[in-house]
Amino acid sequence: MNLRSGRLKGQMKGEVADFTSSLEFDRRIFQADVRCNQAHTTMLIEQGIIPSDIGKKILKALDELEKEGITALKLDSAVEDIHMAVENYVTSKIGPEAGFMHTAKSRNDQVATDLRIALKEEIEEIEKELLLFIKITIQMAQNHLDSIMVGYTHLQHAQPTTFAHHLISYAQALKRDYGRLYDAYHRMNLCPLGSAALTTTSFPINREQTAKLLGFSGPMENSIDGVSSRDFIAETVFALTLLGTTLSKISEELIIWSTYEFRMVELADEFSSTSSIMPQKKNPDVAEIVRGKTAVLNGELVTILTIIKSLPQSYNRDLQEVTPHLWKATDTLHSALRITREMLASAEFKDERGEELARANFSAATELADLMVKEGGLPFRTAHQIVGRTVSTALDKGMKAEDVDAQFLDDISQELTGKTLGIDESIVKKALDPQEIIGSRKVIGGPAPSMVQEVIDNLREFVDNPS
Repeated sequence: MNLRSGRLKGQMKGEVADFTSSLEFDRRIFQADVRCNQAHTTMLIEQGIIPSDIGKKILKALDELEKEGITALKLDSAVEDIHMAVENYVTSKIGPEAGFMHTAKSRNDQVATDLRIALKEEIEEIEKELLLFIKITIQMAQNHLDSIMVGYTHLQHAQPTTFAHHLISYAQALKRDYGRLYDAYHRMNLCPLGSAALTTTSFPINREQTAKLLGFSGPMENSIDGVSSRDFIAETVFALTLLGTTLSKISEELIIWSTYEFRMVELADEFSSTSSIMPQKKNPDVAEIVRGKTAVLNGELVTILTIIKSLPQSYNRDLQEVTPHLWKATDTLHSALRITREMLASAEFKDERGEELARANFSAATELADLMVKEGGLPFRTAHQIVGRTVSTALDKGMKAEDVDAQFLDDISQELTGKTLGIDESIVKKALDPQEIIGSRKVIGGPAPSMVQEVIDNLREFVDNPS
């Protein structure tokens, strides 16, 4: 069928047809388009809008097309889009009566429906991958409840913590990423079909029925909004972009931690490469590629927002150009998600090195200040000053944290405040022990193994019942 043979006199030039065609990325909505036509035709039959015998022939042809797949279609730019390709296929099977299939609908509401169907399926798959990622992460945390490491701020030694506590920070970020996709899914789960071009139709269609047949929670309640809204795409890509940011941060830490200077993680060989000239190298190439590829998501999001930001209601052909950026974003995220999960799962955490770093460079300093508040009755700012001076003096003298004792603290306190602290030596040593420090952090969200275990249990419940 040639749509141009009515209103328009001439054919579109080949180059122009190629430029305006959406067929290349319409392939992603082929199955959704067939389902959309099946549901709409079924409703037309039920409502008595088209003859039942013709409707059944249309459905039979659509069923055949569904089995044969997209290769059964003639796809070239002269066809314009997937919707006309499908209609042409049905026409080739049953003749002009195939035109009844398009009664009371437009390509405008059809593509809007197809996109929601296809994107919902993409989100469902990503959600499954995310839950598996969280499950693997909490299992790794379970195995490292007592594995001491140093936590960082500004990439400088900060306070002692555990690998489990750090891994759970990944799991919590991934859980929020899941929540954003879950919310986006449920906001898009309304059906535009029946909006037609923009003002619905005078035919007595049943929009509740087509929504039900297509797995939506109901129809969209404004037909102009139905054909023109693409905020569900922008929202989804935003959620994917934040998820990509989470993956990039995980990859960044694996890159840093696998360096000789840190030596906290050993990446599996299958996620590493070597140098073409330096035979000793083991490069974290996969993590670096994840870090680079996830940047694509930021670009796709900005492009989508830029396309839709100045469009008047309702349908404009510009909306066609949103779609390839959506699929580029979902494909990029999907592969990065799987690879990052497998890479993290294969990583070997170096417990001895983690503890070595935790015991170095005065990461217990905050606990010392807290000790002076609890045992010496000092204001925290005064304690902060004494400990700061203690650290700088110890470093000048080449001392390690374990070399600091009660007398050393008294000397510093006397110098700064004119008073000694009088804290028992055993208490000072306890305050300088990373294991003791971690065990004392029995606050919600803290690194004490008992608190991390509670969070692991909560996350397991979430993975088992995420809705």
